[in-house]
Amino acid sequence: MVYLKDEGSTFDAPIDVVWEYIFGGEGHDRAHKTTRNPKFEKVSEITIIYASERLLRGQWAPDRMRISMFPPISVVTEWLDGVLAGSKMTYVYTPQGEKTRIDVYGEFTSKSLPADQVEAAAREFLEHEFRDDAPAVRAFAEKRRLAAGASRSA
Repeated sequence: MVYLKDEGSTFDAPIDVVWEYIFGGEGHDRAHKTTRNPKFEKVSEITIIYASERLLRGQWAPDRMRISMFPPISVVTEWLDGVLAGSKMTYVYTPQGEKTRIDVYGEFTSKSLPADQVEAAAREFLEHEFRDDAPAVRAFAEKRRLAAGASRSA
């Protein structure tokens, strides 16, 4: 088991825009190049089961997570199946004016990876998530800003 914290990343958008992007469902999911064949199952108003194939450590494998969203504060993820099954993490979002800070705290484990590779796999996951989301959030915020400007001038 490996405990990780990744603090201080930011999205170039205010927190309300970040949450609108997160709740974009398939639009948000399409931003991620390391997942394919997604399936969403709504469990409650705040929780979904997200199943997909995930590229991790150079291989595609089935992955299933329980994801609970607590806007505007956090998202909690628990891996139910896949390379990181049994892992848990929390994203914490903090408004910083026109930006949003993201801090991630997690405990990662794997039944299929050697213990010395778990941290690298977890960091790879986090890096891919942020690398895909950051430009998508920025583009989403810009599109939203332009739409708001167009509606004000109409």
